[in-house]
Amino acid sequence: MDADEAINNALAQMFLMAHAQFGDAVKSYWFNDTGICPGCGRQAGTVKHKGKDALSLNAFIYREVGVLIGYFLCQRCMKEVFRTAKRTPGQQGPRHDAIEANLKAAYQQHIHALDS
Repeated sequence: MDADEAINNALAQMFLMAHAQFGDAVKSYWFNDTGICPGCGRQAGTVKHKGKDALSLNAFIYREVGVLIGYFLCQRCMKEVFRTAKRTPGQQGPRHDAIEANLKAAYQQHIHALDS
């Protein structure tokens, strides 16, 4: 299995779990494959986690359109998201807000490109 297939399989699994939990609020999924971290604009890719190389595959539900968006974070943003989660469990921090705004914009650009 190549990396793209593994990512798609993981995102499809995330979609099935989200659909089971949220029903028709999640109708489809899309992977933001730009390679750019939606949190800061740096290159996204492998990160170090507990001393090993990893990918920070994340997902967010763009509720207005019912799409689960998958994305990678860079090392810096992944660490910030983890720190925020420890400090304020269950609450989003400013980095989350930036990530969501950037992903919504990227999805809209993707949709407009399909219409062209």
